[in-house]
Amino acid sequence: MRVVSIGLNHKTAPVSVRESVSVGEGEAAALLSAIASPPVQEAAVLSTCNRTELYLAAGSPVAAERAGLAAFERLCGNSSIRDALYVKVDAEAVEHLFGVAAGLDSLVVGESQVLGQVRHAIEIARRAGTAGPYLSQLFKQAVRAGKRVRSETSIGEGAASVSYAAVELAKETLGDLSGRSVLLIGAGKMAELAAKNLASRGAGEIFVANRSADHAARLAGLVGGEALELARVSRLLPAVDIVITSTGARGTLLSRADVAAAMAGRGGRPLFIIDIAVPRDVEESAGEIDGVFLYNIDDLRGVVDKNIEARRRHLAAAERIVAEEAERYAAWMDERRAAPVIKALREKVRDVAEEEVARVLRRLDHLSDREKEEIRSLAVAITGKLLHGPTLKLKESAAGAGGDLIGLVAELFSLDLEAGDEGAPCAGRDAGEDAPAR
Repeated sequence: MRVVSIGLNHKTAPVSVRESVSVGEGEAAALLSAIASPPVQEAAVLSTCNRTELYLAAGSPVAAERAGLAAFERLCGNSSIRDALYVKVDAEAVEHLFGVAAGLDSLVVGESQVLGQVRHAIEIARRAGTAGPYLSQLFKQAVRAGKRVRSETSIGEGAASVSYAAVELAKETLGDLSGRSVLLIGAGKMAELAAKNLASRGAGEIFVANRSADHAARLAGLVGGEALELARVSRLLPAVDIVITSTGARGTLLSRADVAAAMAGRGGRPLFIIDIAVPRDVEESAGEIDGVFLYNIDDLRGVVDKNIEARRRHLAAAERIVAEEAERYAAWMDERRAAPVIKALREKVRDVAEEEVARVLRRLDHLSDREKEEIRSLAVAITGKLLHGPTLKLKESAAGAGGDLIGLVAELFSLDLEAGDEGAPCAGRDAGEDAPAR
């Protein structure tokens, strides 16, 4: 079995492209079900504001890449999406996901929110019925890698996060935030972090609008703010100084017309809007209106770079942990490769031994039941000792370039491997004959 990752992120595509392939939780099941059919056996999707990535398990990485490319083209309706995509296979795909879970591939290096998103991605795949043993183990160890990096290094120290950067950008644009009124559209984790940071900076009234009234009330309660319905947002726009949006909505929440109407009633006061949602909540052309400062998540890069230098010092240690965990997964995969042949070999030898013992015992009917059982036990002990060495050798060979030996054993003993079992026919981690073209 081979593991393939195909996707794009904030390094390869701007937000205008990322939002075209963003996958909401409600869409994920249908997408995964469409992908996870032969030759692809397992599929998971990780979609955040900074990335959309497919993780596939298949016998052929070429077939997996083909299925992944087709899925991305269906998402955005344009074959030009290929220019922004990267494809990673086997060890490279594994290390990439582990680095993502550790926050090493985030816009804000070391941020912690992505770890929960990785965990949630495999949960969605399990519910969709597309997560089998390979991806389940992969994501389990990715979460382990992310936790180790955060507990064993200081890469997450400081307050650098997307939400923190959004507030810093507001401060750079508007100056002192004391007494500034704020409207948060969305009540998720990013909104919560922004709200707490704004409150600590002395922001004035904080309003929280969300599709779920309960979520809005919870967040407003944390910062002494006021919850309101989404329908009231347009009426509140003329009064607030800062708007931060971070919803998971699939369409525009604030149009250019909404923002223009708000500006008409502001008496020339500027309006700062930062849209950290993907897909974006605010129509892009609203930023062309006089007095409106509209930023999206990609505009945070400059602020982020100023605030994460301390974290970069811990990258080497974090990368070592990621490499260690990737090796653990490789060892697990190696054992999976040898396991079907070992199982089939043991079963065949056991069947032969049982058959021969039964044939002999039919001629030794004068023996007592105890004596017959001792003969059966002797046969089991002999076969167990004979198979011990070959079993260890098969496991060791699987960790190297052992495909030939595994296949030779399967052929030598005429082993009957079930469909889907892995042995000699499967390429190893470094096999190149079935590697994707890119």
